[in-house]
Amino acid sequence: MSTVDTMTAPPGPSRDHVDTMFDGIAARYDLANRVLSMGLDIGWRKRLLARVPAAAPKSLRVVDVATGTGDLAIALANDERVADVVGVDVSTGMLAHGRAKVEKAGLAQHVELITGDAREMTGLTGFDVATISFGIRNVGDTVLGLRAMLGALKPGGTILVLEFSEPAGPLFGPVYRFYRRHLLPRIGGLVAGDTSAYAYLDETISTFPHGEAFTALLTQAGFVDVGFEPLTFGAVTLYRARRPADIA
Repeated sequence: MSTVDTMTAPPGPSRDHVDTMFDGIAARYDLANRVLSMGLDIGWRKRLLARVPAAAPKSLRVVDVATGTGDLAIALANDERVADVVGVDVSTGMLAHGRAKVEKAGLAQHVELITGDAREMTGLTGFDVATISFGIRNVGDTVLGLRAMLGALKPGGTILVLEFSEPAGPLFGPVYRFYRRHLLPRIGGLVAGDTSAYAYLDETISTFPHGEAFTALLTQAGFVDVGFEPLTFGAVTLYRARRPADIA
């Protein structure tokens, strides 16, 4: 494990590439998520919610990075601890669908979805919690994105990251990789209309640091009390860390 301390994430995609790709699948993105994860994505978000710090009712401000169509932002806003959520994403198409969902849920006073780059997040400060679900792989510079989230947090604030990872088990691991590599792009293409977007998913998962390698990136970005929790036999990992209380 000595190499973990110096590991860096591979170069990520450009903002234009991600924006265009997700705009193209925005209309059927939620359906594709339910189908491809067999509904497990709902439980993964619930596990993240369970790790939001204890707080008085309606006292937490949350920034949800790579918010997409707003599933996590809406779930956060419905949590009794959360007062307001700002969701940030580069894809205007995804945000348009997210805003419609926020309106339908009656949460427009508590959820604001804005266009923004996870590597910059200029003007977003003073949050108690920062979240990102299945989006950190898409940030062009992982450590730069994590540092931007660090800067958005109050001293002592919490970051929660959900991301796909590589199961290590001798049975589930090979089966999962076969599904992800060969079946997921075809099913995703049928549901969302873009096979290449789901082939991209496999490519980024297989090359992106996970487990201790990703916790090293959190540490490199300046976070402390870093830990992780594998979910669904390691197909997904939930990471938790904190901005130091004494940082300037």
